Amino acid sequence: MRLVVDENLPGLDHLLSKEKVQVTRLAGQAINADALQQADALWVRSVTRVDEALLQNTPVGFVGTATIGVDHIDQPWLQSQGIEFASAPGCNAESVVDYVLAVLFYQAQQQGFRLWDQVVGIVGVGQVGHRLAQRLQAWGCQVLLNDPPREDAGATGLVSLQTLLAQADILCLHTPLTHDGPHPTHHLINHNCLEAFRGRLIINAGRGAVIDSAVIQDWCLQRPECAWVLDVFESEPALDPALISRLALATPHIAGYSLEGKLRGSDMIYQAWCRWQGRVPSAHWSECLPASTLQSVSVGLGMDAQDLAQRLISLVYPVWEDAWRLRQALQNQPPAQAYTQLRKHYPQRREFSSLKVSLMDHKLAQALQAIGFKVLITP
Repeated sequence: MRLVVDENLPGLDHLLSKEKVQVTRLAGQAINADALQQADALWVRSVTRVDEALLQNTPVGFVGTATIGVDHIDQPWLQSQGIEFASAPGCNAESVVDYVLAVLFYQAQQQGFRLWDQVVGIVGVGQVGHRLAQRLQAWGCQVLLNDPPREDAGATGLVSLQTLLAQADILCLHTPLTHDGPHPTHHLINHNCLEAFRGRLIINAGRGAVIDSAVIQDWCLQRPECAWVLDVFESEPALDPALISRLALATPHIAGYSLEGKLRGSDMIYQAWCRWQGRVPSAHWSECLPASTLQSVSVGLGMDAQDLAQRLISLVYPVWEDAWRLRQALQNQPPAQAYTQLRKHYPQRREFSSLKVSLMDHKLAQALQAIGFKVLITP
């Protein structure tokens, strides 16, 4: 069995250690038809476009993408050719939720608001949006949810986009990118729809083209009191330094780049590949984690819940450091090169759950558990 895999998929040495395979590792952008002439299976990330142009006249019978999104995959063509396909829905959802929470607590500190006093509107209630809503509601926030396809399918508890925009203090975007159908999301957020929004913060950690990029420049000038935080961009990898300079935080599409999220993605493709082969998997992603957790901390009595959460989040994931690295890189490299290099050489990042917190206060324990930390209540 011959595999061609994206070189940035982690955990493969362990996952494939007991398999009889020949593995060729390539940069995602370097995977082309020539590289697949003798490949039986292809494992990719979102940077590789998989379609007829890539796979025609190759022996590839299995394609796996270690990502939630699949808009880089021509699934109808794969199906027409009898090529097995697998993705990794939910693999990095916890990582993206951690990212959004890190942004929210950081912005709460910067802007001086209490997070539980805010109405948070979430557009797109899939793997990420659903989990984000659960954590925010557990923290005490009022959450408004918008997802027309799920509403059409009978889901309840949802509101219209206009209602959400009119009532939310914070807007979080977690929709896939679609151009067709009854509810296309391409340029969903535009000048017209934002007229109803009077909130303080907009976060996009979904797909860049869900927002009309022209609106961001205008909005930052017209409504400077509203902060924008973007992890995704319509023009990526060719980022616009002028646009980024106007944002509160900008990161190079790394919201889902936790170690756990990456390993889950690799594992889900490995498991699907084993099923395609009719073999029993011989490894699991959790075996690839470091032997010890990130760190453990003990907390005394009398701490304010939000202040404590901000401190603990900064120990695990100081999101402003990613934003600083991007701005520094854009001063020294062409935008597309800076974007690619930062993603390729992204430092190891753990999820909130890797931090073990010991404390005596039951109320604080519930608050920290709500946003994803592992908590041990001590006498």
